[in-house]
Amino acid sequence: MKWLSDDKLDHLLDIVGTRYACVEELGRGGMGTVYLAEDRELDRLVAVKVLNTPEVTDGLRERMMREAQVIARLEHPGIVPVHDAGTLPDGRIFYAMKYVRGSRLDEYAAQGASLRDRLRKFQAVCDAVAFAHAHGVIHRDLKPQNIMIGPYSEVLVMDWGVAKIRDDPRQTAVFNTSDGTVIGTRNYMSPEQARGEVDIDERADIYSLGAVLKFLLTDQKVSKPAKAICLKAMSQTPADRYATTSELSTDIGRLLDAEPVSAYRENALEKAGRWVGKNRFLVLLVLAYLLMRIFLIFTSRR
Repeated sequence: MKWLSDDKLDHLLDIVGTRYACVEELGRGGMGTVYLAEDRELDRLVAVKVLNTPEVTDGLRERMMREAQVIARLEHPGIVPVHDAGTLPDGRIFYAMKYVRGSRLDEYAAQGASLRDRLRKFQAVCDAVAFAHAHGVIHRDLKPQNIMIGPYSEVLVMDWGVAKIRDDPRQTAVFNTSDGTVIGTRNYMSPEQARGEVDIDERADIYSLGAVLKFLLTDQKVSKPAKAICLKAMSQTPADRYATTSELSTDIGRLLDAEPVSAYRENALEKAGRWVGKNRFLVLLVLAYLLMRIFLIFTSRR
């Protein structure tokens, strides 16, 4: 079948069922191109991802469709929903998903977000990834560029194109993850991914989350417990990392609430300092009372 160029894709999508009309290209990756398109049936804007290689093999078709299926099975506020999927006349797979307006996490951080706000956003990322893990899905390419902050401050984890479905016998064939194949992004992938290991688990995502946290902490004044959380998540040995993403999220919550975190053992002075920090009003009230008492004692002796 004749290959249709991308500059004709807008006409192609009109022909495919006259439902989607391309507006503009939003981004291009190794496997697919994402377009902003108008859904003519529902009168709304959507993002349409189209397989962008001229060599449309059965493996590539299945890989693209599997990506859509992975996202579709993860119904969570932090994961972009898929609305539709199909095949173009030249054999390329496409799927339509919610169009997300907003900024990537790296762009959002560059706008001057506070440390506390960054940690809240990171905790929301952890919660979305924990949901995916609970449903047997490992992302394998978590990084700031794959995380969006929407117009209402919602956090969305994007790009599940290389996700692994745990215990799925079709996984190796679909994603061609033979031993030695490196999947992920440098500086964010786990050591086992960098080595090309096939048998990875959720702790690979936990390492990547630790790398995202490290990015968010860069150029920020952070506490020792915050650094300890990052180091534990990014441990070179999977067994030394957080066992689950939920545990990582819990430690972030404790950090935000000025509670002790599992990744860091406080000494007595640090415990006292944290208690004072949490109870500033009470401490100031006691100090004011003591100063008043001292003043009254001093004046009564005169």
